[in-house]
Amino acid sequence: MTVFQFSKLDCFLTYVGLVFLLLDIVLDVLTVVAFYQEGEYVYLGVSVVLLVGSSLLGQIYSWLWYSYDENGEMVTKVQKHLRPCQLKVVHILQLGVFLRRATVVDLTTHSCITKGPIPKDLAVYAIHDLSLLCLFEAFSQSAPQLVLMLTIILQREEFHYLTALKALGSASAIALTVTRYHRCLRSFVPEKAKQRVGSSVVYFVWNLLLISSRLSAMALFASIHPCLVFPHLFCSWMLLFYCAWRSKTTMMDSPGGEWLYRATVGLIWYFTWFNVSEGMSRYNTGIYHCLMLLDICLLSVSWWWTIHMPNSFYALAAVLGVIMVYVLGLMLKIVYYEYFHPNIDEPKDEGTVLDPGPISDHTGSPKLYKATGPRGLPYGDEVDGDERLHNKRMRKLAANFYS
Repeated sequence: MTVFQFSKLDCFLTYVGLVFLLLDIVLDVLTVVAFYQEGEYVYLGVSVVLLVGSSLLGQIYSWLWYSYDENGEMVTKVQKHLRPCQLKVVHILQLGVFLRRATVVDLTTHSCITKGPIPKDLAVYAIHDLSLLCLFEAFSQSAPQLVLMLTIILQREEFHYLTALKALGSASAIALTVTRYHRCLRSFVPEKAKQRVGSSVVYFVWNLLLISSRLSAMALFASIHPCLVFPHLFCSWMLLFYCAWRSKTTMMDSPGGEWLYRATVGLIWYFTWFNVSEGMSRYNTGIYHCLMLLDICLLSVSWWWTIHMPNSFYALAAVLGVIMVYVLGLMLKIVYYEYFHPNIDEPKDEGTVLDPGPISDHTGSPKLYKATGPRGLPYGDEVDGDERLHNKRMRKLAANFYS
């Protein structure tokens, strides 16, 4: 069995992520309490809906994936004592995602503190699923929460450096979640050793610019037309959901799960681009960004025109700033795809590709796998006959991302 140990940096980031998770929960509770004490029941209702809706979405995905993988190995201390019925109760109590986080912490602790080797496939499997759940949470909870925070700031005219730093920090957290997901996708790239940290930095920056511009435009519009935000979201989501359905995604193992995934893709597309199918990805991405830029211009100009200050320099500068930030993000994205994006070519030997794992094994030698996946990405069956636990969900997403 292939084994590896987490690095000290992996351990540090895992525990820091756990601390920030607990801090985020505390801040969410304090925010809800503050809205209640201030009598802001509309904001209170929106916050509660976002928190509950995001939690339910994550638990449903977590349970579906556990049910799909019921024949997979569950050998961690956290999971091995739970029967399927107990696992279902855990998810009903909204603790399924926390169980997955506990699994990653358990694997990290076992590797870093007890210095014991752990199954490589199991560690990669757990980390990949958690990264995808965090991505869903970022755009079902964190992004709408940031729009709400910016809207309140604009309506109350609470403009100062501290609020700007808070907003930038929240947007950076979302972009960092997308970057972590991107790093997990790179686990499937055979020549991962050639990929520099600088590529992730560029990836993070252009995502930060695009997401910040999109959320800022939404906040500007919501500050003057709060009742029109929800129709705009719903109509846009319906169109994007239709596009996701037309993409004929095959992410989940059940029809109901697939429809849920397409609905989630539509929500993510409302904020940023997300590859869901192979082929013509650059063409689809170009159309998406053109429509998104047009929508940002309409939302921003609507705010500028409605505030009755068409001659205000600061209002015009804000609108132009939001638009130019998005354009700058698009330019950096082009730079990334031109110079940093790995080119996945079909292997010369159709029988094998290199080990897709994120960390080399203790011998430092790559293993060979059967190349049965699209574009040379492996399904995960070892050549020597030893069955390998593989995360087919992330493999599909990686094939889409690198197509």
